[in-house]
Amino acid sequence: MQKIVTLTLNPAIDKSTTVNTIVPDRKLRCSNPVFEPGGGGVNVSRAIKKLGGESTAIYISGGYSGKHLEDLLRLEGIESSVVAFDGQTRENLIVVDESSNSQYRFGMPGPALNKFEWRKCLEILQHSSGAEYIVASGSLPEGVPEDFFGQLACVAKKVNAKLIVDTSGEPLRYAMSEGVFMIKPNLGELSNLHGVEELIEKDVISAARSVIDKGGTEVIVISMGASGAMLITKDQVIESPSPTVKKRSTVGAGDSMVAGMVLALTKGLTWLEVLQYGIAAGTATTMNPGTELCKKEDVEKLYECLKAKKV
Repeated sequence: MQKIVTLTLNPAIDKSTTVNTIVPDRKLRCSNPVFEPGGGGVNVSRAIKKLGGESTAIYISGGYSGKHLEDLLRLEGIESSVVAFDGQTRENLIVVDESSNSQYRFGMPGPALNKFEWRKCLEILQHSSGAEYIVASGSLPEGVPEDFFGQLACVAKKVNAKLIVDTSGEPLRYAMSEGVFMIKPNLGELSNLHGVEELIEKDVISAARSVIDKGGTEVIVISMGASGAMLITKDQVIESPSPTVKKRSTVGAGDSMVAGMVLALTKGLTWLEVLQYGIAAGTATTMNPGTELCKKEDVEKLYECLKAKKV
C-alpha cells in the first residue's frame, strides 16, 4: 500500500457537458459528455497522480456505473482497493450554459450501505501496512453511522497513520473527538466547531487554537476562497493568498488542495510550502472546465509565484 491512502464512501461518475443556453420546457442539445471519476477521496487520489505522486484509493463501487468508475480510475493509473456493494454508484451532472458561462451542478444522492460494506473499508485499513497518511474526504451515504470518521481515527492510530479529514457537521465532530492530524474547514465550519454563529476575522486564530488545544486536531487549514488560506498549528500561524486566475470551474478544487498539501507533506516540506503547494493545486483546478482537475505545469507555475511573494 502507498504512503498516502484515500477513502471514499460515496464516489460518483461526474458527467459534464455544455449547452448554448438553458431554458425551460425545451429540448436542449448538449455537447458530447465527458465522464470522469469523482467523489472526495477519489479526486484527491486523481490529483495526487496528476502531480506526479502515488496513492491507494479505497472506495465503494457497485453496478454498471461502479464498473465504469473502476475502468476510468484504472485508465488513470490509480492503485485501488475496491469494496463491492449491492447497488449502483451514483452519477452527477455538471452543465455549463455557454450564453452566460454559468455552471449548474446536479449532485445525486448516494445509495445506502449496510454494516458489512462500510466496515469492510475499516478492515482494509486495519490490516494495511506502510500508509503514512490517510485522507478521508466527502460525505457519508445513508446507512453509515455519523461516528464513522471517529472509528476511522481509532484505526489510523492503530496503524500509525496520520488522518486528514475533509468533511463537516457531526461526522467531523466525531472524528475530532478521537483526535486527527489535520482538518480543512471553511470559516462557517470553524464557527460551528467553536460553537458560535459567525466568526469575525480577529477571532479566527483564537478559535482554531481552542480546537487544537482540546486535542481535536494538530493542524487546521482554513480555506477562505479567493482570499487564500490560513494554516494553524499549536505554535504557528501561516497565511498565504490565492493567485489571481480566470476561473472556469470550482469542481474538485478543495480536493486538489488537500492532494497538494498531503503530497507536500510526504516530501518533508515546511508548513508554509505545504500551504502554498495546496493553494496552487486548488487554484490550478479552477482554471479548467467541467470536472477536470489540476495540471502539474499550472500548479508548479502558481507555486513559484506564491513562493516569490512575501507572506
